Amino acid sequence: MRFIKESLSILFLGAMMASCETQMIEPIDLENLEQGGYIRTISPLSGTSAVRNFNVSKANMAGTKMEIVAEAVTPDKGALFASYDLVVKFVDLTPANGNKSTTDAALKSIPASAFTKDATTGYPRGTIAVTGAEALAATKVAAADVSVGDRFDITGTMKLTNGKSFTASNTGANITGGDFYASPFAYRLIVVQ
Repeated sequence: MRFIKESLSILFLGAMMASCETQMIEPIDLENLEQGGYIRTISPLSGTSAVRNFNVSKANMAGTKMEIVAEAVTPDKGALFASYDLVVKFVDLTPANGNKSTTDAALKSIPASAFTKDATTGYPRGTIAVTGAEALAATKVAAADVSVGDRFDITGTMKLTNGKSFTASNTGANITGGDFYASPFAYRLIVVQ
């Protein structure tokens, strides 16, 4: 009986080993893997991870602004970076004076030449600033129609030299939704006193 059990065990193990077959699969072709880019917010890291919030003063639209230090990240240390294009829309959240909300309007394009290589990271860095007056001019909203509590929503598009472009809509949640990558492609100017 013992001999039969041992024979069956050996036969069973042999059958299991024979049924396991390793197939060689092609490795990932990293050279031709589709890759993009993003604008990383270095400072300040204010607001939620989905939108960076900044305040602009109704009393001083020309003197108050959103200002960030940004880094252009691509797989080749920013060599593919062409520009960061911003659009803005006014969101009227104070219905007492009517609804003056607008659709997206071109705000500004920051070329790669406005960025310089950072000595620590090797990626191009630059300062991006938008004053309340610039947002007003782009949206064609009259200063008298802006109230405390209203806001300007700014969205960015990173354009590459190969013709590709990246926004929050075609970028993964790992890039747009966390403070490490800090690339929401969205900024908000909240009108304060």
